[in-house]
Amino acid sequence: SGSTLKLVMKRPWTADSIKTFEFKRAKIQIPPVPYVGMVRPGVGYIGLNTFSEKSFPEVRAGVEKLIKEGAKGLILDLRGNGGGLVESAVEILGLFLPKGTAVLTTRGKGVLNEKVYKTSINPIDTKIPLAVLVDGNSASASEIVSGALQDLDRAVIIGNRSYGKGLVQSTRELPYDGLLKVTVAKYYIPSGRLIQAIDYSRRNPDGSVARIPDSLTSVFKTAGGREVRDGGGITPDIKIEYPEVNRLTFNVVRDNWAFNFANKYAATHDTIAPPETFEVTDEIYSEFKNFIDPAKFNYDKVCENAVKQLREIATAEGYMNDSTAAQFDVLATMLRHDLGRDLDINRKNLTPYIAGELLSRYYFNRGEVIYSLRDDQAVDSAAAVLTTPRFGEILGKKK
Repeated sequence: SGSTLKLVMKRPWTADSIKTFEFKRAKIQIPPVPYVGMVRPGVGYIGLNTFSEKSFPEVRAGVEKLIKEGAKGLILDLRGNGGGLVESAVEILGLFLPKGTAVLTTRGKGVLNEKVYKTSINPIDTKIPLAVLVDGNSASASEIVSGALQDLDRAVIIGNRSYGKGLVQSTRELPYDGLLKVTVAKYYIPSGRLIQAIDYSRRNPDGSVARIPDSLTSVFKTAGGREVRDGGGITPDIKIEYPEVNRLTFNVVRDNWAFNFANKYAATHDTIAPPETFEVTDEIYSEFKNFIDPAKFNYDKVCENAVKQLREIATAEGYMNDSTAAQFDVLATMLRHDLGRDLDINRKNLTPYIAGELLSRYYFNRGEVIYSLRDDQAVDSAAAVLTTPRFGEILGKKK
């Protein structure tokens, strides 16, 4: 740390493609809170990427800022947050719950290995409507926060079922700087349910493990009497159905067409509109289409392969004749890929990826987040709940 590094780079789409940079080595800490702001009238938003030493003070500062700006409801976004420090999760819970509230219990073998975590700070606000966003990548500490707030009827959980990581690990030193990670306990949230989704003590005949089936889950009660279940992960109060990504969009993202286009665009355009108003215009989209080389674009030939397979089945089953073959030829022609046409049809699906890449070049992660929140189903759902009597209705509370 503190020493310098000279790096020679080849950078495409610039007049002088060979550039030399000098860097000073240092420990880099990515901010755990990428964005704080008002996303809808009266609704504040805090994104949290990880639970680290800096998470609690940054979330606390964000909550204070939003309330000062007039927020009547708050969104805590834990989507994609794989967890971190348990202590950080307990501290953040303390911002919204009365001091001394039990929010987590870890249980190992024997009663002496049970530990109860309670909030230890004076809260900022125990009444402001709160929504927590989760998805399949929200794990561990994220599930402690969302699960405790759900069990205590303090927040509405929105999104998709969380990952289900409810095991506590401890490390043992091994020779040659090695570490052995050992599971020593399990996480239990206030209702008494276990977060863990996979029971490693019960294995299939082939040795594999799977999630606990819903048919074997147990019912627990929240503080207000609502039914919740164990079986792994946190099931949201409001589930968000996202459309499936089609094959063309998958191919564009997988092969970095949007990524490389953004690099070229940033090298040849000095500025773009701010993320609050940025749009992928007809001109930008036309540039993107022209950037893709049809000869290098790798289609997943799902339709062509399906037609080929159906031909083989029809032949094997004895249905293939001149008339059937002619119909197959027509179908194959209709399903043949036309890149320009496919890009036009899928513009709506591709636009968020193109916009995200472009904004990250000019405004970094913050710009990408601001743009994504403009048209976010989970945020829209949270805003609708936080600003109406439905918040109390979901939690079983009278307005």
